[in-house]
Amino acid sequence: MSLKWTDVLEIAIQLAESKPDVDPMSVNFVDLRKWVLELPEFDDMPEHCGEKILEAIQSHWIEERD
Repeated sequence: MSLKWTDVLEIAIQLAESKPDVDPMSVNFVDLRKWVLELPEFDDMPEHCGEKILEAIQSHWIEERD
């Protein structure tokens, strides 16, 4: 299964699992975007990402952590 930018929940779950020591509330969007692009299953165009997508990923990541 390959991940696209629209798979915000699955991306958030994978980030929560791969970065357990990171507080998602303190992550800046530059790092967040970089980490998504580094996920092994991620396969989408980097330029297809916007601020709204990053906000959604961050929001889901915060929910996953709670």
